[in-house]
Amino acid sequence: MAAAAQPRVVRALPMSRSVIAAVAASAVHGPPCRQLHHAVIPHGKGGRSSVSGLVATVFGATGFLGRYVINYLGRMGTQIIIPYRCDTYDLMHLRPMGDLGQLIFLEWDSRERASISRAVAHSNLVINLVGREWETRNFTFENVFVRIPRIIAEESRKAGVEKLIHVSHLNSDIRSPARSLRSKAVGEQEVREAFPDATIIKPSDIFGREDRFLNHFANMRYFVGMPLMSLGLKTEKQPVFVSDVARGIVKVAKEPAAKGQTFAFVGPNRYRLYDLVQYIYAVAHRPFLPYPLPYFAYRMLARLFELSPFEPWTTRDKVDRIRLSDKLLADMLGLEDLGVQPTPLELKAIETLRRHRTNRWLKTEIEDAKPAKTVDY
Repeated sequence: MAAAAQPRVVRALPMSRSVIAAVAASAVHGPPCRQLHHAVIPHGKGGRSSVSGLVATVFGATGFLGRYVINYLGRMGTQIIIPYRCDTYDLMHLRPMGDLGQLIFLEWDSRERASISRAVAHSNLVINLVGREWETRNFTFENVFVRIPRIIAEESRKAGVEKLIHVSHLNSDIRSPARSLRSKAVGEQEVREAFPDATIIKPSDIFGREDRFLNHFANMRYFVGMPLMSLGLKTEKQPVFVSDVARGIVKVAKEPAAKGQTFAFVGPNRYRLYDLVQYIYAVAHRPFLPYPLPYFAYRMLARLFELSPFEPWTTRDKVDRIRLSDKLLADMLGLEDLGVQPTPLELKAIETLRRHRTNRWLKTEIEDAKPAKTVDY
């Protein structure tokens, strides 16, 4: 009886990180559907060397927009899985964007479902930035904008991913004359069906140092004059800065109420294409000699460029996209709703267009160029 009355002494055994994570998951969230790794438990003071709690798989990270998204995710302490199919030397610019061990490079094949499943298996956030400017024999617009997003959404849902962000385009429409925009509209529907809580991002034409928007028009100086359909007087564009889009995507990743929402990311100013191209040449200090080129002639010229075995200067699909005016989607949420103030084109155009100047004008200030006329909307 005396022995039974003595209190029992329980020895506390040391536990590993994985055991602590499992105990925390069972205590806070109940029976988990997937094992909680210690990498998703936030700790630190915030910043690059802390842990944000996000484990993100970013498809298309090696592209134009991807490098900016990786930079913003890395500076807040996110562990990032980067699927790639390019040469490893093409990834070098991404390596300094995260702390030691926070960037994980994973070779993948978009045609293999198992490859995509392996990439999202341990993530709680998946961002799809996969895109293509022109079709090839191996990758059509249907493959890039419909099939791959659908598989990513299906595998993300099977893996128990908490949030999926899919980047499309502002002008995506099933009735669009541009095949790429039609495919993107179908891709949005496929993603919604496979992952109902997915967040859709619809940016307008994105400009930045490595873009194919401002640089495209600036490179047209190699032609005799500046060919524009209807002189660009019937087309209106509202370009958005690439860093604003990347910041908006990261804000969406951290915002719980963004699940299932659709966002339209546009710039603060709207321009006629004629005025926009005129401003591009003013900043680049190049002569602006516009002349009208009929739509059918532009498409015939683009067809000739499509025969090139290298990156085509333009395509018929790009001609259709340039011809379209950006939609006005005032009923959708935008950058301002996420606390991101859109950057005017006039403040950042010089970063892209300075390399198109001659040596004489290389260091000339941007104030010498008259701002482009805007359109009320």
